[in-house]
Amino acid sequence: MNIIFMGTPDFAVPTLEGLINSNHKIIAVLTQPDRPKGRGRKVVPSPVKVKADANNIPVLQPEKVKEPDFIKKISEYNPDCIVVVAFGQIFPKDILNLPRYGCINLHASLLPKYRGAAPINWALIKGETKTGVTSMFMDERMDTGDILIQREIEIKEDDNAGTLHDRLSQIGRDVILETLDGIKKETISRIKQDASIATYAPKIKKEDCIIDWNAGAEDILNKIRGLTPLPGAYTLYNGKRLKIANAGHKKQEARGERGEVFEVNRNGIKVTCRDGIVIIKNLQPEGKRVMSAGEFLSGHNIKKGEILGGRRE
Repeated sequence: MNIIFMGTPDFAVPTLEGLINSNHKIIAVLTQPDRPKGRGRKVVPSPVKVKADANNIPVLQPEKVKEPDFIKKISEYNPDCIVVVAFGQIFPKDILNLPRYGCINLHASLLPKYRGAAPINWALIKGETKTGVTSMFMDERMDTGDILIQREIEIKEDDNAGTLHDRLSQIGRDVILETLDGIKKETISRIKQDASIATYAPKIKKEDCIIDWNAGAEDILNKIRGLTPLPGAYTLYNGKRLKIANAGHKKQEARGERGEVFEVNRNGIKVTCRDGIVIIKNLQPEGKRVMSAGEFLSGHNIKKGEILGGRRE
């Protein structure tokens, strides 16, 4: 097939690579415009644009795909199929109806669970033990189209959003290639989503990242896993943000105030929560790199009885 690929972040790159190395032809790549990034706010291209440029594939970067001039422009490519992986915009009917074989989307959940922008994060935050990827035909709403192929995987105890992201992106590449072959050979059946069991995974907001020490230890750990490496779950220490990158927990009677430092040693900082102790193993002070608890204690005199928590606007 002649394919237009639409995607932006790192998650989309393995699928683009798979298509480049397949018997399909990528005739154009669409990605979000270059954006300022990092402390220096330097304008940088998306990971998908970098990969496309390296393979001499034409790149288009529309601010809005609904603009008539843009729709006319991509219609001139006459694609057989449009493949979409984490592109970041809703498509109008004029684009959805453009390709002969339709628009195919890869989503990082087992739809209809976790529709929306952050399915990997929320699957971990909610304590799921399984997740996966779904390929589907796109319609005019978000993640509601007919399911084509799903691939399920187990979430490991030591998974965080970063490790799960990397595994799902690789599996997604294979699912998209299988989906395209099935569509061409007419061997795939369309399965309508059951909207009555749909759940949602909205974009992560700042308030979602705050650790509530009144919660249970398992819920706190799931939040840490679901927000690591980015944007990071955090608490406050001496009025400054302290991100927690890795932690363990111990179920025992919770003594003292919630968020109170229970014990301090180089192996971890133990903090009281609703039903036990959270053991902070790796953390990131504001403006610093991620470090072990031992490294942190070398430069910070945190003591038993101090209280972590609160929020900073």
